[in-house]
Amino acid sequence: MREDSGRDVRDHVEAIYRSDSRRVLATLIRLLGDFDLAEEALHDAFAAALESWPENGLPANPRTWLISTGRFKAIDRLRRTDRFDSADANALERLVQTTAPEVEEGVEDDRLRLIFTCCHPALSPDAQIALTLREVCGLTTEEVARSFLTPAPTLAQRIVRAKAKIRDAGIPYEIPSLPELPARLDSVLHVIYLVFNEGYLASSGASLTREDLSAEAIRLGRLLVELLPEPEAIGLLALMLLHEARRASRTSPAGEMILLEDQDRLLWNRERITEGVSLVERALSSRRIGPYSLQAAIAALHAEARDAPSTDWSQIVGLYDVLLEVERSSVVALNRAAAIAMRDGPEAGLTIIDGITARGELDDYYLSHAARGDLYKRLGRVGDAVAAYRRTLELVTQEPERRFVIRRLRELGETELPES
Repeated sequence: MREDSGRDVRDHVEAIYRSDSRRVLATLIRLLGDFDLAEEALHDAFAAALESWPENGLPANPRTWLISTGRFKAIDRLRRTDRFDSADANALERLVQTTAPEVEEGVEDDRLRLIFTCCHPALSPDAQIALTLREVCGLTTEEVARSFLTPAPTLAQRIVRAKAKIRDAGIPYEIPSLPELPARLDSVLHVIYLVFNEGYLASSGASLTREDLSAEAIRLGRLLVELLPEPEAIGLLALMLLHEARRASRTSPAGEMILLEDQDRLLWNRERITEGVSLVERALSSRRIGPYSLQAAIAALHAEARDAPSTDWSQIVGLYDVLLEVERSSVVALNRAAAIAMRDGPEAGLTIIDGITARGELDDYYLSHAARGDLYKRLGRVGDAVAAYRRTLELVTQEPERRFVIRRLRELGETELPES
């Protein structure tokens, strides 16, 4: 074979790895019942492709070829290393006897099975996130660790423990049954939204956002809607797209934070907004309305408004009223109070926030104090605004937000402040 032709085949192998490796891995996990063995089989299969395909040409169905090759490589590896003990001899025998139709059966559902396995409620939330990013998204252990500011060895151990729990607890690699699906889907959606939130507003560090994490969450959301188009999955994808549409306007060229009401809306991504609004309409038309769909509807009203004053604040407050019925949350109540302040004036919003904090809720939540500081500032109550912003400064861990609060304090005449 000519050298340039061999190079073309190698390029094809690399392209298939990028596009299909997680699909192949998901099926190998189903067939082998072991994450680590499936990972080894995946790499063995692609190594075999690099040896075979330049010589013999691309197979008619590369993905099926890779799955079958990976399965046989795993059988060889097991036989050589005797990884199955006597109690598991039957499992090896079943693997050997698996037929080609059984290999291909359910391949299209394997990614969905993998998502539900990684997000099983028996695993801790941290383990669910780490395992999902590692196994479903294909990020390296180092990339996942860097994403969440965790030492790589710590993250690696978290993943090892999660895989061991799946194995030892006999957590099934399957799509939940219909009665179990709503509760299990909630867990999956929660993990995807946690990943997105860390990308949209990083919990700490020098950067306000992490575009790589937001992109991974949206990719997961698209995959979930493709495989399981439930209304809340559609609503979550809409919510993420509508928030992500504002990315370019959320910080200045110097990296300083810009509030929604001050953002240049010409920078908003209209293509994402159009897609997000369409998805909101699709989710709401089902009449099975949950918290993600309601939040997406609120985000759509913001996205479609010409500016902050022309936003339909009455409709937003109404949606928050419904959301508060669906999801009793102090954070939702705080967001509703901010919307009421925009509709009815800062005093109305402040009264509600004071009621929340009087119940001992959100005292350690920096955004509640930031909201109070903003409303006091609008009312001209400088001393109260300064106290609220100083409390915010004690709690905030994100550097651009910290600098924003310091700027607010300086605007109020405070001079003895930490360096921004």
